[in-house]
Amino acid sequence: MANTLGEILTDSGLIWKAGVPLRTLCHWKIGGPADYVIEPRSAEEAAAAQRIAGEANVPFLVIGHGSNMLFDDAGYRGVIIKLGRKMSRCRFSGSRVRAEAGIWAPMLARACAGRGLAGLEHIVGIPGNLGGLVYMNGGSLRQSIGDAVVCVDILDGQGNIAAVSAAECDFSYRHSVFQEKKSIVLGVELALQQSTPGEVRRKMLDILRERREKFPLDLPNCGSVFSNEPRLYEAYGPPGMVIEQTGLKGARVGDAEISERHANFIVNRGRASSADVFALIRHVRRKVLERTGFLLHCEVCYAAPDGRCGRLDAFL
Repeated sequence: MANTLGEILTDSGLIWKAGVPLRTLCHWKIGGPADYVIEPRSAEEAAAAQRIAGEANVPFLVIGHGSNMLFDDAGYRGVIIKLGRKMSRCRFSGSRVRAEAGIWAPMLARACAGRGLAGLEHIVGIPGNLGGLVYMNGGSLRQSIGDAVVCVDILDGQGNIAAVSAAECDFSYRHSVFQEKKSIVLGVELALQQSTPGEVRRKMLDILRERREKFPLDLPNCGSVFSNEPRLYEAYGPPGMVIEQTGLKGARVGDAEISERHANFIVNRGRASSADVFALIRHVRRKVLERTGFLLHCEVCYAAPDGRCGRLDAFL
């Protein structure tokens, strides 16, 4: 089947590679080889990649910048569809912007700042792509990308390209409907507010300065590992504070370590494995549960070698 799929991809006109180390496609720098990686240049090529994987009866997974992903040491036995720089175009119309899913969030934020458009300052320090942000309804500073979404262009499970309204996206804290439906985010229309380039850039500089001071940006990591649950926050505070007060800063399994700078970050000290990360997350969850009675939930997604993918909680 693998040879057959390789032959099909060779004839398809798509950009693809075989045996790509997944550690090169994610911020944690962890993961074995993927059988195939396809990088579409358009919505139509994304649809072709989905169709080819489906016809070959192999799993496929759509990724962006890999900033919120844990790949397995054993790799991925299927097709990775990477929406990246080849699908990163954007265009402006007044205070609205339409951008493809592969655009890097900081790049989009800076492009908006240059036109004096406010509303995306909070994503300037998030090292992910727009499609992943929409999928996770990501953001920072108590804001989420869904706050600005007008509509989302998707590729559904049957290969149809369609537009979905913001209301249909079912946005909530770190959640969107795309986590349940087998739809691929292709592009997004966002509604922003008119300001001035200077004012928007000042806010962005303040956000970036705060991130440099708070977060361990010098070591591979996936950002916040555990989500900020309202009941836990009210009783004990945010996850990082709870983990620190549980005495787990600096806790380590292999080369995976709870950051000394921010306890909601797990950093790769050099040669961390997916098994190290799993063991450390289990340890943190157990200790926090014993102390507080609350079970921490993960923001990060995990891709299993057999093609399954979802919130890491489901695999613990």
